[in-house]
Amino acid sequence: MTRGTAAAFTSDRYSKGMSIVSRKNQITIPADVMRQAGLEPGDDVRVRSAGPGRIELVKTADLIDEFAGILDSSTYPPGYLDDLRAGWA
Repeated sequence: MTRGTAAAFTSDRYSKGMSIVSRKNQITIPADVMRQAGLEPGDDVRVRSAGPGRIELVKTADLIDEFAGILDSSTYPPGYLDDLRAGWA
């Protein structure tokens, strides 16, 4: 199929679980894939490239859990944050 040529969507052309990217860069994610990934309509997700030909959706709530506390004050040497704050004054 060439670009701009309409083709009928038939079961022999696209199998279950396959999607196509629209001209507006939209994709319909199959319901079983959504369920397996633990995603539901209305979830906030981050979209990022996972390499050539691969896209990854990451649920925003999972990102919060992943990065929560990453900048804990115990990460810094003693007195570092106090010195930094003193420089702001």
